[in-house]
Amino acid sequence: MYLYWILFIGVAVLSYVVQASFQKEFQQAAQAPLLNGMAGREVAVRMLEEHGIRDVKVTSTPGQLTDNFNPTNKTVNLSQAVYAQTNVAAAAVAAHECGHAVQHAQGYFPVKVRSALVPVVSITSRIVPFVLLGGMLLINIFPQIMWVGIALFAFSTLFSFVTLPVEIDASRRALAWLNRSDIIDPSNADEARGALKAAAYTYVVAALSSLATLVYYLSIFSGRRS
Repeated sequence: MYLYWILFIGVAVLSYVVQASFQKEFQQAAQAPLLNGMAGREVAVRMLEEHGIRDVKVTSTPGQLTDNFNPTNKTVNLSQAVYAQTNVAAAAVAAHECGHAVQHAQGYFPVKVRSALVPVVSITSRIVPFVLLGGMLLINIFPQIMWVGIALFAFSTLFSFVTLPVEIDASRRALAWLNRSDIIDPSNADEARGALKAAAYTYVVAALSSLATLVYYLSIFSGRRS
C-alpha cells in the first residue's frame, strides 16, 4: 500500500505540473499569430496534400480539445477554435492530428499495434469497473474474480503505454513538417515546439496514472488476502 501512495502522490504532483505547463505553453502559442494567416483547417489540408494523402477529409467538431484523427471514416476532426483560428496553437494541433493520418498512411508499426488493441480495450473498459467491484466484494470467496479484473485493467494500462510512442511521434512529425513547410518561422518556433511537447507529456501522465491505479488494485488484493 505504501508503494501505491508514493506512486499516487508522485503522479498527482506530476499531473499538476504537466497540466500547468501545457496550459501555459498552449496559451502562449494561441497568442502567437501565423504570419501567413493560415487557419487550422488550411494547415491540415496542406499537410495531408504534401504527404500525398487524398482520401482524408478535414472537418470541424464541437467542443474544446476534441481534436482527433478517425481512421475508420478517414477524417481529421478539429475543434471549432482550431479549425478557424490562425495562430501557432491551431497550426500545431492541426499538424499533430494530421501526423496520425500520416502514420496510418505509412504503416507506422506502433499505430498498427495500437489499432489492433482498440477493439479489445473498448470492450474491457466497459466491463472492468463491474468486474473489479465484484472482485473486491467477493475477494475472500472468489479471489479469481479480482484477478480477472486486475488482468483486464492491466490490459488498459498496457494500451496507455502503447499510445505513448504514437502520440510522441505524431508531435515529432508535426513539428518537423511545420518547420520544413515554413508554416512557422523562427519567431514562433519555440511556441509550437512547447505546445506539442506539453501535449505529448499529458499522455505520459495518463500512462503513469493508469499504472498507479493498477498498483492500487494489486495492493487491495494483497491486503485483503493477507
